Amino acid sequence: MNYILERISVFFKKNIYFCNSNPNAFFMKKKVRKILFAALAVPLIVVVYLTYVFFAPNIFPKKETETFVCIPENTSFEDVVKLIKNESRVWDRYSLRLTAKIFDYDKNIRSGRYALKKGMNNFALIRNLRSGRQVPLRLTFNNIRTKEQLAGRLSSQLMTDSLTFLKLLNNSQFLSQYALNPDNSVVIFIPDTYEVFWNIKPKKLFDRMYREYLKFWNEERRQKAASIPLTPIEVSILASIVEEESNKSYEQPIIAGVYINRLKNKMPLQADPTIKFAWKDFSLKRIKGQHLQINSPFNTYKFQGLPPGPIRLPSPQVIDAVLNYSHHSYLYMCAKETLNGEHNFAATLAQHLINARKYQRALNERQIFE
Repeated sequence: MNYILERISVFFKKNIYFCNSNPNAFFMKKKVRKILFAALAVPLIVVVYLTYVFFAPNIFPKKETETFVCIPENTSFEDVVKLIKNESRVWDRYSLRLTAKIFDYDKNIRSGRYALKKGMNNFALIRNLRSGRQVPLRLTFNNIRTKEQLAGRLSSQLMTDSLTFLKLLNNSQFLSQYALNPDNSVVIFIPDTYEVFWNIKPKKLFDRMYREYLKFWNEERRQKAASIPLTPIEVSILASIVEEESNKSYEQPIIAGVYINRLKNKMPLQADPTIKFAWKDFSLKRIKGQHLQINSPFNTYKFQGLPPGPIRLPSPQVIDAVLNYSHHSYLYMCAKETLNGEHNFAATLAQHLINARKYQRALNERQIFE
């Protein structure tokens, strides 16, 4: 541009000198004025056009709600354009491409989740995309039983695929930095809502979850766990069993007390939910003799003590229910014959067998055999 302006200046100087020394100077001056006008008009037109290209409204999301474009790693510029078009109408695609070219965005594409706003101009969009000015999301996970489900839930909200998460949840060497192993690796994922970036690296997500885990397990909770006595991981394992047994908050401290009493009396837990987990069959309504034969460390009929890991992600409320368990003499529990999710509790085996027969009779009457 400087070179062009310099040549125009030289041209004008030569012609003005020629006009002053030529008899036909009047006509030459008129010609110079036309050239001067054109030389001034062209930059003005360029400025007006670039103003349109940069600042005219160009992005119109298809939905009325907040709209975002998620750009994975190693995405080409043409694919970025396609992703934007999937989420919004682009009024002038050429101007979008030109803006990206001028600001070298096509050579500096960054992954992330970016907002698309109604009437957004090319300059604002490309500036955000080029600088990586993305919008965080609210990562939520709950009601999860297996590592596969957790990996799937994470990948459905984040850039990383589920297989990558699953490999880390099963990687003993990776997990050792958090004092975890493949059996209990999910305990640091306490169900809640967390603000993170869509393209967060898996390692950074684990680090974040571990920090949240340590924050949750404050001194008060640790002291309560130690008084049972259980470690925080053991409390989470027990809470996972309690939550599978009942979703009724008023029963959960009582159920926790039953299992703690059995642990203290060195009795096997004999928790039916652990059998379902061992079989990976959560549809089972009746646990029969053949189900109890499975050779799994999660079979709490065959192996005494807690299983090696949780059978679901326990909620913070149920973890607190275990820490604040009810002190009583119950050693047995059985679902009520009303089949409404409540339980009958017993301190003796004789009473428990009575309760169990009521429940079995109710299942038979409703023809629930599996």
